[in-house]
Amino acid sequence: MNKTLSGADVVSLPDDPYSDENLTDPYPLFERMRSSGPAVWLEKYGVLAFSRYDECREILDDYRTFISGAGVGPKNLHDNPPWRPQGILELDPPIHTAMRTAMSGVISPRGVRSLRTSFEAFAEELVDDVLAKAEIDGVADLAEIFPIRVFGDAVGIPREGREKNLLLHGAMNFSAFGPENDRHQLYFEKGAGTHEWVMEMTSRENLAPGGLGQQIWDFADRGEISADQAPLLVRAMLSAGLDTTIFSIGNTLVALASEPSQWEALHADPRLVKFAIDEALRFESPFQSFYRTTSSDTSFRGINLPAATKVLLFVGSANRDTAHWGPDAAQFRLDRQAAGHLAFGMGIHQCVGQPISRLEMEVLFTALARRVKSIELTEQPVPLLHNTLRGWESIPVRLIPA
Repeated sequence: MNKTLSGADVVSLPDDPYSDENLTDPYPLFERMRSSGPAVWLEKYGVLAFSRYDECREILDDYRTFISGAGVGPKNLHDNPPWRPQGILELDPPIHTAMRTAMSGVISPRGVRSLRTSFEAFAEELVDDVLAKAEIDGVADLAEIFPIRVFGDAVGIPREGREKNLLLHGAMNFSAFGPENDRHQLYFEKGAGTHEWVMEMTSRENLAPGGLGQQIWDFADRGEISADQAPLLVRAMLSAGLDTTIFSIGNTLVALASEPSQWEALHADPRLVKFAIDEALRFESPFQSFYRTTSSDTSFRGINLPAATKVLLFVGSANRDTAHWGPDAAQFRLDRQAAGHLAFGMGIHQCVGQPISRLEMEVLFTALARRVKSIELTEQPVPLLHNTLRGWESIPVRLIPA
């Protein structure tokens, strides 16, 4: 069935990408969406969706036409007040520029390098612990505990209350990037009160001296950002280095455990870890989808879009697009040139915290690659169903020491 939009006919699909079935395995639907044309009309949500690599990348690059300031979820925040102050992901220049400059100043190459020693020390300690257990849950025992500890310490927030609040807050926060369905409501109920805790812990008086969070406040002291923007940036930093990193670690672990030959190659040459990380980010993108909004009347791929039109981007699909990645896009391969994936976004809104996320993953998987001969799934991983994020609730694995 086609839907006639101004300027073009677009295939109309009745499918719900946010159903349990499609969140558990989104790739058959993504393939049908890509094969239907440069865009499809999702009847259930009344929105134009893009799922191919070229279209998603072009929209992300064109921040002037496809803005973030109206929100990266289905609500237009220009007309509907947001549930919390808008963060850096939901702002446009010039406000976004000043905030991103501050974030980039803190997450500088020198600043990131300074974190390596402490990250490596805890990675070795953690690998000691998991090897002593042999059989572990790759989520609770690795993917969650490592970022919560090392990145929480790097930012400088108090240790007490991190696990209780940060995980629930992240799941709630990113739920707002999708539809307000029952799943959205569930995560908001579970996360009640965590936003207040996070904002309190990111205030100046609760941050450790010299930490990344305190360095953000230094920009406020110099007048380069406002005192209201500082805690929002510290919160955004936590999301960049914690929430999506947890999902990325779990996704990488499952991908490598599911392909023993790929882990064997990584164990033989741990220098391949950086390639494994990029390929895992492409293969199972922690961010699956989000929205942009047209700033003015525009035409894209022959489709006329009035100003203030919401469009939905499925970057998880774009990162499996065979037209860009080749016929084996659904295969995890260490030797693939996966640079250019859209897991961290693209353009001025590309995740500014990705160097720290990459460092966390590099340090942890290097320690594992050196000391673990093989990783075996003892049971099927349990998927975590979320409207925006893709990851796992539990990853039962057995670690065989080298």
